[in-house]
Amino acid sequence: MELTITTDCINCARCERECPVNAIYLGDDYFEINPTQCVECEGYHKEPQCALVCPKNCCIKL
Repeated sequence: MELTITTDCINCARCERECPVNAIYLGDDYFEINPTQCVECEGYHKEPQCALVCPKNCCIKL
């Protein structure tokens, strides 16, 4: 599966700070996840941290 950030993102940057591999970056309008860099926190945490810290539940699996 692949994680993505929806357009409901409010640019709070919580997800970016939690990403252990720096796969999250500010795009033109909202934060985005580099799918080739994202490891869904495997090897770091039991579940993706971006999804846990997002106040708007914008980090979702496709």
